[in-house]
Amino acid sequence: MSDAATLRARAEGLAEALPPLLAEAEHLAQAVLLGEHGRRRAGTGDEFWQYRPAHAGDEARMIDWRRSARSDAHFVREKEWQAAQSVLLWVDDAASMQFSGEANHPSKADRARVLAMALAVLLTRGGERVGLSGRLPARRGPLQLLRLAEALGADGQGADYGAPETRGMPAHSRAVFLSDFLGPFEPLEKALTKAADRGVKGALIQILDPAEEAFPYDGRTIFESMGGTLSHETLKAGELRERYLGRLARRKAHLSELARSTGWHFTTHHTGEGAQAALLWLFRALERRR
Repeated sequence: MSDAATLRARAEGLAEALPPLLAEAEHLAQAVLLGEHGRRRAGTGDEFWQYRPAHAGDEARMIDWRRSARSDAHFVREKEWQAAQSVLLWVDDAASMQFSGEANHPSKADRARVLAMALAVLLTRGGERVGLSGRLPARRGPLQLLRLAEALGADGQGADYGAPETRGMPAHSRAVFLSDFLGPFEPLEKALTKAADRGVKGALIQILDPAEEAFPYDGRTIFESMGGTLSHETLKAGELRERYLGRLARRKAHLSELARSTGWHFTTHHTGEGAQAALLWLFRALERRR
């Protein structure tokens, strides 16, 4: 079985184990269609909402050639209901996400991919459009799940830490960012500010290995980044524990405050825990409106 097929099978298995969550997802999708959150009901989807610049991956049939003829750029005629039901995912594929402190724990990247796919399965079954920010436009249907699994199963980038991607996010859509968020803070801050300016609301889920929370190191230890660009050797690792835990606590506080100020939601998930609680939290975070 291919990596993409295996990822999808695991994600569907996780989704199948949550029948109450499936019911909640269907209820949420119906509520969005009926305009429960203040949006107009678009009926068959013919109600025009706005033009937006065409993005890589948009099909030619989506382009409004009459509007595009008045400009040097191509524009897509976007329906209101398309934006209302679009959920864009960003799954960090940087080197830091490959870390696993114990053999019986999945890597952070593996857990992020499974959670993203499980979320996509449930959203698709509820009638939502799901895509990958900057990589795969939001669409609905079983074929889109195959596209998502293939994209998420591809090799990651070589950088130590990832930066969120906000290209192609329709205004007033929803988004989910899955990462360890241990890299430079500024790219994340810019991405969330840009998304919030477009009315995009969503959730940040910080995925950490239990070792990154407990810092169980003592004595002589060599710390290396997963990409191999950073290295630090110490003879007294235990003396670094308090400073490390303080910095991690401050990072979480900054993430929580950034989410609050932009209308998003934030939580931390550990790879040593089951994935179902994190999936349930994601659905509730997408359902809540501020």
